[in-house]
Amino acid sequence: MVIKRFTKKPAARKSAVSKTKGKKGAEEEVEETKKSNRPADEVVTYSEQEYELKEVPAQGNKILIGLPWLTRFERARITGARALQLSLGAPPLIKPDGANTSIALAMLEVEKKALPISIRRILPNGMYQDIPIDWMK
Repeated sequence: MVIKRFTKKPAARKSAVSKTKGKKGAEEEVEETKKSNRPADEVVTYSEQEYELKEVPAQGNKILIGLPWLTRFERARITGARALQLSLGAPPLIKPDGANTSIALAMLEVEKKALPISIRRILPNGMYQDIPIDWMK
């Protein structure tokens, strides 16, 4: 919720398109439109910490990061990527039993774990684990 502190009407914003012929005038107007019109005490900034990626060593076929099954987002990403490959002419890795579209065939390949794909799960501190799809339940 924004609380208005001013009683004056705000000035009309200048357009990004310059009416002058010079290039300098257009750049100045674009910079003016990017500025925030909020008071400095209302602006919140966060410092972002960057981490180096470090691999978590695997202990057998044990999944150390996340759940032992594919999330719906991972499943959708893999299915979409494989369906695109199939539609561009890639050979199927399983026999298409009743699958008449590339999406249906890609979903069957994901269910049967026939794809040689690994999923990288990353923690916020930079630790990650590459998990082959056949380790998933």
